[in-house]
Amino acid sequence: MAQAAIAFTGTRFAHDGRHILGPLDLMIPPGETLVLLGKSGSGKTTMLRLINALLIPTGGEVFVLGRSTRDWDPVRLRRSIGYVIQEVGLLPHLSVARNVGLVPALERWSADRIERRVAELLDLVGLPVRDFAARLPHKLSGGQRQRVGVARALAADPPILLCDEPFGAVDPVTRAELQREFRDLAKRLRKTVVFVTHDVREALVLGDRVALIEAGLVSFLGSPNDFRHSDDPAVAAFRTLL
Repeated sequence: MAQAAIAFTGTRFAHDGRHILGPLDLMIPPGETLVLLGKSGSGKTTMLRLINALLIPTGGEVFVLGRSTRDWDPVRLRRSIGYVIQEVGLLPHLSVARNVGLVPALERWSADRIERRVAELLDLVGLPVRDFAARLPHKLSGGQRQRVGVARALAADPPILLCDEPFGAVDPVTRAELQREFRDLAKRLRKTVVFVTHDVREALVLGDRVALIEAGLVSFLGSPNDFRHSDDPAVAAFRTLL
């Protein structure tokens, strides 16, 4: 599995006797942004949780960086993966700088190295350190909190980012701005990104490929251009939302 950053091989997941996902066979190469598009309950977030071992497959395997998630130390795996969620999850009593530097601190980076990394990342997401480092999360707008969330996910320079509808709670104008910024950032940093959304416009803006998830299965996989021109009925139904 060395050729893939992430690979689902015959992957299934069931809970309390209820089949939720799979079987899945899907390879995500290094540096690709794959968008998982689908309705609520289709299995998108379950796929993310299988990647960072918050869930373990009940059949088949999930490989991350060439190793089955069963063989990873879960803590080490999760520190190798950035995670960005809709609610952001910033610790309210910590400054922006301390929130961004949290994982490097857990990794026992030196104080000087953390300070340099925090400054670099805040600049990268458009929040100059002199203006934002000392602020508490409640002093930020929704868009600014999301930018801090992205910076925190990148702090320890993980090769993989998982994004679970991170821009869903912000207003449409800010959301469009964040999408453009994130797309440009992903291309520049060449991280492997798995991005969950139910918004077809967002999927087509951000994805190198789009996987349409229905009832725990991949019903379509292709480029945004393929999606726009597919005659698959499920894809056509989603296109009506454009």
